[in-house]
Amino acid sequence: MREFSTILIAEDDADDRFLLNAAFKHNEAPEKLVFVENGVELFDFLYSCLNNENCNLPSFILLDLNMPKKDGREVLKEIKSIPLLRNIPVIVFSTSNSNLEIQRCYDLGANSYIAKPNSFEQLVRTVTHLRQFLVTD
Repeated sequence: MREFSTILIAEDDADDRFLLNAAFKHNEAPEKLVFVENGVELFDFLYSCLNNENCNLPSFILLDLNMPKKDGREVLKEIKSIPLLRNIPVIVFSTSNSNLEIQRCYDLGANSYIAKPNSFEQLVRTVTHLRQFLVTD
């Protein structure tokens, strides 16, 4: 089993960031969580890692779609167009259950799409499943 070094979470809502952090802690996740609030901050982090040999790119990105400055769709399209970044798995994490939106994200290169759960218990289960799915050889 491979452990992740960093999970990059792009989420503009402070309550959602708090709940995600709590859900990962509840799962006793060993990964380092890095939170950014918009697409501009996400790319600032990624480019700083590319320019710093002591920084590893994230093992995956959990990406909200509706963020200020640069939304998740723009971020996803840009990540998948940059050779040094395109292999980072991107999991879209959104309130939308629209089949059209889900398909659009997959067309842009999303590796997975998860609708945000309605309760903390469901969020903990989602994080558990997400980690089990991604923590494989």
